[in-house]
Amino acid sequence: MTEPVQDLPGKLELSSEIHSIRCLESVIQRIFSEHNIPEDFFGSVLVALTEAANNAILHGNRCDPQKKVAIQYHCDGTMLCFEVTDEGKGFDPDSLPDPTDPENLEKPNGRGVFLMRQLADSMEFRNEGREVCLEFRVCVP
Repeated sequence: MTEPVQDLPGKLELSSEIHSIRCLESVIQRIFSEHNIPEDFFGSVLVALTEAANNAILHGNRCDPQKKVAIQYHCDGTMLCFEVTDEGKGFDPDSLPDPTDPENLEKPNGRGVFLMRQLADSMEFRNEGREVCLEFRVCVP
């Protein structure tokens, strides 16, 4: 079992260019190391956070280099939480098509939000869809 550690908030700002998400893997590795989070959780966190940042850049900010994606995170030893915020117009997450519907299975896009929901222990959209909050239970019982 991992020892609980103090809450350590962090901030990261990405440019709205798709290549900027490359830094996320090293940021997550650092967070895992600082908080002694078991590697078992790494893949889920990496994929979900990458999807959230990718959606913020592509769909929220429309790759506008004048707009930024803000990522805030904290870990209390039990939960690792991320808030990903874009500067776009927002959207209605309930209006997204179901990627498991047979008519959508062959489509090359449309699985990001589905993946985030499956991989995170909790996911919530706020601020009219401009912010997504992802929570991961990272404590091994």
